[in-house]
Amino acid sequence: QVQLVESGGGLVQAGGSLRLSCVASGFAFSITTMGWYRQAPGKERELVARTTSGGGTSYADSVKGRFTISRDYPKNSLYLQMNDLRPEDTAMYYCVISMRRNIVPLDDGDAWGRGIQVTVAS
Repeated sequence: QVQLVESGGGLVQAGGSLRLSCVASGFAFSITTMGWYRQAPGKERELVARTTSGGGTSYADSVKGRFTISRDYPKNSLYLQMNDLRPEDTAMYYCVISMRRNIVPLDDGDAWGRGIQVTVAS
């Protein structure tokens, strides 16, 4: 059974930093893409960043230059370094793994964690 466990969220002041971590276990497929989604109250879920097995990365325009995604293959871990946080970054953040390269939208073959809250105070 696939399990994704996120950590590192919390409350931070605007301009501050947080580093999210995700450890994946129990999967029986080859992971092509790992990524972070987020969802704020009353808003649609959005892809924040992703990294593929070829080493490519992509980011939502709203976080470019502030967030950095990285992956530790041997540890099946994913990270999201978030700098210069803004109140609009407040959301639940979800770690996602997939056999697909394009993970927008998510489908039943993808796996995601329970999420972790990030709150940025102004």
